[in-house]
Amino acid sequence: MHSSAQHDELVYFPSWTAGRNGYADRIRQLFQEYHQKQGLRMTKQRNRILDYLLNTDHHVDMNEIYNALKGHGVGKVTVFRALKMLQEAKLVERVHDSDGRARYEVQHERPHHDHLVCVQCGRIQEIQWPQIEKIQDKTCKDVGFERTFHRHEVSGDCKDCRKKNTAAK
Repeated sequence: MHSSAQHDELVYFPSWTAGRNGYADRIRQLFQEYHQKQGLRMTKQRNRILDYLLNTDHHVDMNEIYNALKGHGVGKVTVFRALKMLQEAKLVERVHDSDGRARYEVQHERPHHDHLVCVQCGRIQEIQWPQIEKIQDKTCKDVGFERTFHRHEVSGDCKDCRKKNTAAK
């Protein structure tokens, strides 16, 4: 089973936030506003799920959230629904790991980034490629294509796993 908990994966945050705490406060406020607009009540369970996402240092899957919070009265269905709501509110985005499983990251107003996914340990590394962005923009313009969204997820072996493999030989 892949485990990315030992790595600090989430690295790109907006510059206006005064760090992760300012960012977390903004996301909590936006999720509260989403609930109000939908005529929903912000529950303790949804708050716990959001806090878990805001406090993690890696991309998490639904089962990880459930296992961490089940002792606090949070069920699998509640996690599933909360993640769906967070995606609808455009606060959380789904990324796929090397096994094709959905993992989640809080994404609202974070700078655009892509992902390098290690097929051995499951680590998802965030990366920015300004040169590739320029090429994409120029190509889209050249062919008259208006891009609305894109995501790059590159699969391979991270440097830590390559070192382990080299040492094992």
